[in-house]
Amino acid sequence: MVEEKITVTSALGIHLRPAGAMCDAAVKYESHIYFDYGSGKRANAKSVISILASGIKCGEEIVLVAEGVDEVEAVKEVAKAFRASLIDD
Repeated sequence: MVEEKITVTSALGIHLRPAGAMCDAAVKYESHIYFDYGSGKRANAKSVISILASGIKCGEEIVLVAEGVDEVEAVKEVAKAFRASLIDD
């Protein structure tokens, strides 16, 4: 299991563009990829609906987690794509 903390910097929180970027990146990997947020809540990073349903607001933190054969690369690349999608909001 590999994880990375990410603070959501978009004024709009997690909206369609960052959710889509995360999902598009995550589906490329075999690993199970999700993020934990709030108190014990979890969202599937391979599901735009699950990501959007999290309701993450600006300034909140998520913990991106990957478990599987390509977990190291998965966390790195999904986090990179997600952060890049938050720019210019």
